[in-house]
Amino acid sequence: MTGPRLPDPAMERKLAVDLFNHVWSLLDLDVRTAEQDEAMVHAAHASRWHWGHAGGPAEWAVGEWQCSRVYAVLGRGEPAVHHARRCLQLSTEHRIGGYLPASAHEGMARALGVHGESDAAEWHRLEAVRLCALIEDADDRAVVEAQIASLPRY
Repeated sequence: MTGPRLPDPAMERKLAVDLFNHVWSLLDLDVRTAEQDEAMVHAAHASRWHWGHAGGPAEWAVGEWQCSRVYAVLGRGEPAVHHARRCLQLSTEHRIGGYLPASAHEGMARALGVHGESDAAEWHRLEAVRLCALIEDADDRAVVEAQIASLPRY
């Protein structure tokens, strides 16, 4: 017995990117409906799933980060922490550089804050700040700085 027939890798990549961008369009809304909140959760998971077939560890980590961000925005601490930990684990295990280590710690800070773990959240915020200063690409650094700046203080 064979599994389901999956799209070719190029199509999987396109789906992952399109779903990722769709999630951001929903996150950017000032007000969302309950249906849009649900769509955001499903699209984030679908994007991550497609990256599991068409991407590598960096894309997997970013997908986990986005799932965590969605849950944090929705005030759902436990799944936010779960996905933030996966992001951090993947970025550490695969020694992913660039912006991702700082972003992973930003995600942990946000998720732990929503989960009510303010001391741990603050530690991860400070680690994100430290790692952000090491990002060589100015555009990537600016994106992570904005993410960190949007964190509440714990």
